Amino acid sequence: MSDTPFGFGLPPEEPEDGDEGKKKDQQSGGGQGPANPFGFGGLPGAGGFGGPGGPGGDNPLAAMFGSLNPTDLGAAFQQLGQMLSYEGGPVNWDMAKQIARQTVSQGTADGTKDASVGPAERTAVQEAVRLADLWLDDATSLPSGAGSAVAWSRAEWVEATLPAWKELVDPVAERVGAAMGDVLPEEMQAMAGPLIGMMRSMGGAMFGTQIGQAVGVLAGEVVGSTDIGLPLGPAGKAALLPVNIEAFGKDLGVGKDEVRLYLALREAAHQRLFAHVPWLRSHLFGAVDGYARGIKVDTAKLEDVVGQFDPQNPEQLQDALQQGMFQPEDTPEQKAALARLETALALVEGWVDAVVHAAAKPRLSSADALRETLRRRRASGGPAEQTFATLIGLELRPRRLRDASRLWASLTDARGVDGRDALWAHPDMLPTASDLDDPDGFVHREQLDFSELDKMLGEAADKPDATKPDLKKKDDDTE
Repeated sequence: MSDTPFGFGLPPEEPEDGDEGKKKDQQSGGGQGPANPFGFGGLPGAGGFGGPGGPGGDNPLAAMFGSLNPTDLGAAFQQLGQMLSYEGGPVNWDMAKQIARQTVSQGTADGTKDASVGPAERTAVQEAVRLADLWLDDATSLPSGAGSAVAWSRAEWVEATLPAWKELVDPVAERVGAAMGDVLPEEMQAMAGPLIGMMRSMGGAMFGTQIGQAVGVLAGEVVGSTDIGLPLGPAGKAALLPVNIEAFGKDLGVGKDEVRLYLALREAAHQRLFAHVPWLRSHLFGAVDGYARGIKVDTAKLEDVVGQFDPQNPEQLQDALQQGMFQPEDTPEQKAALARLETALALVEGWVDAVVHAAAKPRLSSADALRETLRRRRASGGPAEQTFATLIGLELRPRRLRDASRLWASLTDARGVDGRDALWAHPDMLPTASDLDDPDGFVHREQLDFSELDKMLGEAADKPDATKPDLKKKDDDTE
């Protein structure tokens, strides 16, 4: 199979002597490199056969059949037909999964290839998570949240996390799909119905391609199921990726077992938090959705794309997506939504950072070095996270991780483990963005016990109101 996911591009011919333009085009992949995952360079109107400068010149059929055998040609147009006929949601997730799996199969930039996980690696992961849970018992009052521990390949990580990505990305993609119709004048929308439908299908395919590529690249970077601070995998399943753990620890000068154990501590800590704070997942995903609702589509850019849209040149939509069409609304509501999301991510990651450090510091000689490495890794983000930022206008990074970690550590000193973890009982009890600016003020502030408040409200509801007549007694007197 070629590096081009769908094989749409035609193999470039050798340039003629002195034809530097063609040579440069071929060196850049002829439109078939990573920036052009569909490889549409061989389609009519896209500089391919029959187009200006296309390899077929005035005889596109000769060029087409001279370069592709009938089987490849049929498969290419079958894929194109599936893309144009897609009538599902705002993102073609079947295509996203296919692209992600193909991206994974190509390996990472350092040459690391995906591989099936062997029995020895599965056992090592299970033992690491089991030991991590024992150590965490002393560092947090939240009980174990991992009902099972699994070792995933990169391809298995893709399969397991796609449902979560769908929940994150669909709201933004839905806005783009609606905007594609809205940019046309109302009187033209009825006449342009088929074109709009085709454009939305193309948009779903392009989003699917971009998301698939990003997920595939991210699969080569992550070491577990909770790396970005969100629960991407199935509930109660602690997961580690042995091939990525080995690559992560390669140049750290730390033993492989110690690296695995430290990462198992982080995964197990995340699992405890998401398992025993039932509102947390919906709170985080709701914060992402709330931010997405405030994102506006750059209608000027989209109008330009629609006005020049050529059904035979679907690269236009992809180029627009790659450049980014999304801008956050500069409103108080959108700023508040962004602050809620960034604070929530920082609080999750800061709590995990503080708890894991408390558990690892007395037991692992490399605890400080590993902690700092992971902090920097989360702060800088990788190419996949930057791709998501372009696609959905959002960087899933805890910008205030260090501030949040210091606040949780201070809470531990002031209130103990139980007092610190009790703050997860209700979202209104958690620190806010301003509390991260003044951690001492928050730590020593009197906190409202919501469990006591709920008890008081329940007792008040059960107690009869003396200001109202006792209808039951009145009925008894009547009888």
